[in-house]
Amino acid sequence: MDLSTSSRTASDPLSDVLTALGAGVARLTRLEAAGDWALAFPAAERLKFVAILKGSAWITPAGREPQRMQAGDVCLIGPTDYAVASDPNLPPVDGETLYVDQDTARLGGDETIGIGGVVTLSSGTADFLLNMLPDFLMAPRSAPTSGAVSAILELLSREAERGSIGGQIVGARLADVLLVEAIRAYADGVGGVPTGWLGALADVRLGRALRAVHDDIARPWTVAEMAGTAGMSRAAFSAAFTRGVGQPPLSYVRAWRLTLAHAALTEGETNIARLAARLGYSSQSAFTHAFRSVYRAAPMAVARAG
Repeated sequence: MDLSTSSRTASDPLSDVLTALGAGVARLTRLEAAGDWALAFPAAERLKFVAILKGSAWITPAGREPQRMQAGDVCLIGPTDYAVASDPNLPPVDGETLYVDQDTARLGGDETIGIGGVVTLSSGTADFLLNMLPDFLMAPRSAPTSGAVSAILELLSREAERGSIGGQIVGARLADVLLVEAIRAYADGVGGVPTGWLGALADVRLGRALRAVHDDIARPWTVAEMAGTAGMSRAAFSAAFTRGVGQPPLSYVRAWRLTLAHAALTEGETNIARLAARLGYSSQSAFTHAFRSVYRAAPMAVARAG
């Protein structure tokens, strides 16, 4: 997902993360079904969206109650297995086998039409985003702020029906935007109060601190400075940040620095000293030690492999 500098604000953590991780919808699939049907899909280190264009279906992520999806609804699924069916009580069959040699699966008719997209993330950095998002989030069409999602789904449906030249790239770009809009809808409180990293971004005070970190990652951040940016006491900020994001403030700063480092190295950066300084490390050796502790490899080895 190529988000240019001119198309984003200086401190937009979501765009920062999606860009650094090279997020993009690699494959768009379609399901047309009628009658009784149920498909299961295994867990994988990926982010996936499922949207219903026509009719309805039940989706059951692992460990959760089945949720009914209607036309216009979109959900995002993290690294967990799930089933989608006309009836959640039906025993599912392996859905992956239907898409081995094709992008469209047809099961007896078109009472229900759905699309799915697998979001690819850069190897070695995917966990940063996957660990920050819930395994399942829903953006229903009924929500007041889901108008953009509905518009994109309509465009995707029309594009599939047209079958015109360039359709694959148009569909892929629309799917990229759909991913962002679904995440935005969740962050805006669609379907309930957002939790985790997105919930922290939506919080006035925690979000201010997160944006400041992303805007100036090289700054020698302390918990006190981050708390001051948020307008909170050090203790209250540290507790709220850890509870909301899932890790202490300085652990987040470290994780984001190393995620940016891995992305830069795989893209061809070989000046380790310059990279270390750009990310706020006091020395190349300090950066190398931190990098090795997470990725079990030297920075230059990752650069050469990339």
